[in-house]
Amino acid sequence: MSADSTHIHDILGVGIGPFGLGLAALSEPLDDVDAIFLDQRPEFRWHPGMMIEGSTIQVPFLADLVTMADPTSPYSFLNFLKERRRLYPFYIRESFYPLRAEFDEYCRWVAAQLDTLRWNRRVVSVTREDGVFTALAEVADDSGSIVTTETYRARHLVLGVGTQPVLPPALRGLGGEADGAGSSADAGAGGGSVAAGPLIHTADYLENREALLESGAITIVGSGQSAAEIYRDLIDDAEDRGVRLDWVTRSPRFFPMEYTKLTLEMTSPEYTDHFRALPDELRERVGREQRTLYKGISADLVDDIHDTLYRLSRGGRELLTNLISEAELETADIDPISGEFLLGFRNTALDKTFTRRSGSVVAATGYKSQVPDFLSPLGDDIHLDSRGRLDVSRHYTINDEGTIHVLNGEEHTHGVTAPDLGFGPWRASVVLAAVTGREPYPIERTIAFQTFGVPADESYASTLAAANSTNGNTRAGSTDADSEVDSATFALDDSKEMSHA
Repeated sequence: MSADSTHIHDILGVGIGPFGLGLAALSEPLDDVDAIFLDQRPEFRWHPGMMIEGSTIQVPFLADLVTMADPTSPYSFLNFLKERRRLYPFYIRESFYPLRAEFDEYCRWVAAQLDTLRWNRRVVSVTREDGVFTALAEVADDSGSIVTTETYRARHLVLGVGTQPVLPPALRGLGGEADGAGSSADAGAGGGSVAAGPLIHTADYLENREALLESGAITIVGSGQSAAEIYRDLIDDAEDRGVRLDWVTRSPRFFPMEYTKLTLEMTSPEYTDHFRALPDELRERVGREQRTLYKGISADLVDDIHDTLYRLSRGGRELLTNLISEAELETADIDPISGEFLLGFRNTALDKTFTRRSGSVVAATGYKSQVPDFLSPLGDDIHLDSRGRLDVSRHYTINDEGTIHVLNGEEHTHGVTAPDLGFGPWRASVVLAAVTGREPYPIERTIAFQTFGVPADESYASTLAAANSTNGNTRAGSTDADSEVDSATFALDDSKEMSHA
């Protein structure tokens, strides 16, 4: 057991992705916050399977771990560039969007400076008694073998476990990297003489790139930025080597991510208030309709793909590749003789089915949050919705006391801000305000120019204005009345939330 098993921290963070790491960086300078963060991995790695050369993140450099909460933080991306003597080259580059590999390097640079991070520790259970959480963690050595256990105690528990890769139902159970069973799928129920090629999720792309090309035919299932990046990374080599590369999506088109400024205001506290207060079924539908806001493809990449296909087809060359939309994967099997995947699709517009053979499959079908198993001992203390998901309050908590906080496990309750890197520091500021009882980092509660939902009644606005006038207050300056109104507005949504299942 650990030597400090009796020590009670203010924060115990489980999971150190970008959001957990950001919270750790923002906690570090606060004298009234005693925090510790655990992760089962040996070090920080951010989407290592998608570190395609030259790829960039889809948000500006200001959306780093800390800047949107504390622009003066020593853990900012700009300070990282300065430390690495790359600030002026980045300035001359004239692009807001950091290279993905450099953003990962930046995160590892921050992690190396924080002594509150503990790696190779997998939390297996969490209990709570007298307001204190007790977490039992298995400690692994460099080979991954469990060598001991440690106990950590804290008044607040922060879940930063992130999301897990998702496979379409048709592909589940076929084996392969995506099912955690190696790099090749099982060749049919009877075990044919030819092994099937790779069946992987995009999270495992880079280490399987050559095996995909060697399979003779590749099918990418799904759309979005990851699918597009993999398609663009493969297409030149695939055509040169005579490998058919299919890209199939159930979406009606290969749509770009919507990036206009008024649309970006939906990544705001105000829109999150509105979205969280919607009835459950309406919120589910609206969430599905908003995929273009953060699950589309960057417009530059869409254009680059078309330009590449135009270049490759020069001189009348007939390309092997196929781009197919409005096609939903319904069935998948493996030919026991050839080892090929037999993929059954249905055209959603025409309601007609067709089959494609493929030597390998890449599932670009996204990620999904899950309820961590280690929360099981807490039982009914955890708020779940009718679908068994975490029922996250407006203030990112999932228990009555407001002491279990969630980072990026609330897309179904909070919408597009949940996975947004730029909104991570805002959410961390809310968590730290709950822990400390103050606002170590001022929380910007209103940032949008537009109104979401039904505007305030004019009679109410007139009454409020008259009351302010009577008290000698105006909206031009900061007043006690303003603070009370802002506080009430921020707390409003908790009274609107659905009852817990």
